[in-house]
Amino acid sequence: MTEYELDTIDREILYALQEDARNLSSGEIADRTEASSSTVRKRIQRLESAGIIKGYSADVDYQKSGYPLRMLLYCTAPIPDRGELIEEILDIPGVVTVQELVTGEKNLLVTAVGESDDDITPVAKELLDMGLTVADEVLVRSHRTNPFDDFSTGSSPGEE
Repeated sequence: MTEYELDTIDREILYALQEDARNLSSGEIADRTEASSSTVRKRIQRLESAGIIKGYSADVDYQKSGYPLRMLLYCTAPIPDRGELIEEILDIPGVVTVQELVTGEKNLLVTAVGESDDDITPVAKELLDMGLTVADEVLVRSHRTNPFDDFSTGSSPGEE
């Protein structure tokens, strides 16, 4: 459970920001939430301060930008070390995300992008040099995201 309890307005703000944070003004979000523009701005600041909104980033189409390969590398790290390795893995050129998995033998999911195999192979080698086992590699054809539906409903977790 989070320290900050989200209400209906917070959830609607989060949904709107996930849809299109760059192009929506606080006034447009206010129209959706039936709150004032100043309330929306204050809520966004509180959500940022609470660490619920961690930042804003561009959703880059790596394929269109000249990096057609997106490789998922499922790795196994010693359990006590996996969380500490994340920053080191993110420093590897070509790595764009690292996810810590808490079930199963494969406990880190590393996403790397590149122009060719010659860009991805060094990533795998560096992971091996760090003592990780690369258990599986998956080449991704396409990747899309969607805002989390529960934020648009206004209901709290556990409510029906």
